[in-house]
Amino acid sequence: PMLYVTHAMDEVARLADTLVLLEAGQVRACGPVAEVMLQHLSAGGDEAGALLEATVRGRDATWNLAEVAFEGGSLWLRDSVGLEPGRTVRVRVLARDVSLALAAPAGTSIQNQLACTVESITPDAHASQVLVRLRCGGSTLIARVTARSAAQLELVAGRAVWALVKSVALVE
Repeated sequence: PMLYVTHAMDEVARLADTLVLLEAGQVRACGPVAEVMLQHLSAGGDEAGALLEATVRGRDATWNLAEVAFEGGSLWLRDSVGLEPGRTVRVRVLARDVSLALAAPAGTSIQNQLACTVESITPDAHASQVLVRLRCGGSTLIARVTARSAAQLELVAGRAVWALVKSVALVE
């Protein structure tokens, strides 16, 4: 065991198994890193998002991409280190990098398209935005969209949607 103090969520996502979240000298939350990040850092700010445990399924050396599988689908991400198939990795998906569609889009540059269900919609830090909690198989993602988009898509709990995540936005 090691105690590591940081304000950098990318470091937390890479290094921690257990996260103790402090605010004004008080423990705000403590538990498994993915759970604490999802429950307590998904209310506003640029850090809102999900941390997925995934397994490297394969590599596409031609395009320097790796495919990782998680409970709920698979994602393509940049592979600059030569990820070995079978290796377990954590993938951080920020809410700001997730777009939503009502149908599977065709003819798009976005490599990652996941069938999901809306679990909830909550106001974000700015009145123009909402956070949409998504269930993708056994995993949870968060999407940050404008309140206008949520209304135009008629998003409600239980609605089937497609989560779209750019490969270049994912960090292993």
